[in-house]
Amino acid sequence: MQIQTSPLILSFGAADPAGATGVQADLAVFSALACTGLSTTTALLIGDSARIEDVQEVDPDWVSDQARVLLEDMTVAAFKVGALTNVEQVAAIAEILSDYPDAPLILDPFSSRLPALSDDDAEEVMTAVRQLLVPQATLLMLSQVELGRLAETWREGGDESMESDIDHLLALGCEFVLVTGTSAAAAQGESAVPNTLANTLYGADGLISHDAWQHMAGPFIGAGGTLSAAIAAFMARGADAVDAVATAQEYTVGALAHAQRYGMGKLVPNRFFHLQQALPI
Repeated sequence: MQIQTSPLILSFGAADPAGATGVQADLAVFSALACTGLSTTTALLIGDSARIEDVQEVDPDWVSDQARVLLEDMTVAAFKVGALTNVEQVAAIAEILSDYPDAPLILDPFSSRLPALSDDDAEEVMTAVRQLLVPQATLLMLSQVELGRLAETWREGGDESMESDIDHLLALGCEFVLVTGTSAAAAQGESAVPNTLANTLYGADGLISHDAWQHMAGPFIGAGGTLSAAIAAFMARGADAVDAVATAQEYTVGALAHAQRYGMGKLVPNRFFHLQQALPI
């Protein structure tokens, strides 16, 4: 008997003890937005709300087996893939996702929360993400700085504009690219508005939307992951990518406006702010 009614979303990511990023944060967003989260853990973190002290990577075979067992039992409405730390994990996840081309894939492959990889390892992982995961992605989300880092894996001179980099990613098969933290006036050709940042969405026909938001001082951890998880949730519920991005941004701004400081570290987005407002005292 089928009794599950909310959409299922499978998230691949690290297990963060503070719940600020990774799969714990994704599951909170999914739950807040009327979805049910499933998780495949790619790394175990030691850290708090200020920093990550150590990372233990999960064996790629364990990553694959976690996901396969779930997917043999359940039908998921969407996938989210967060930051990964080695090429073998990228390959294992890409192979799994290739068997489910009809479910939207939200790819958010960078995280400032994780310790930086060496230059050689970082290039190998980014190249693998570009070659194996980007072509399968419904939506790739990354900041303008992260886009530049990823583009270094293919640039050989010539046009190095943001638009040419986005065209390259779309040509690989990715349907949409959402660039966060752009100038609020970048798409209008005007002077930047102080204390304002924008998120810019691109598709096959070029620029789709350019949404400016008032910059919040923070400092925050998990803001980007909250946005990508919310996009996955709204797409799992049936929204197209453009509407999902618009609605997810509004949700994320609310989560940041109601962010909480758990301890002595950074502010964590309050993923349940809209539900808590309705609770009786």
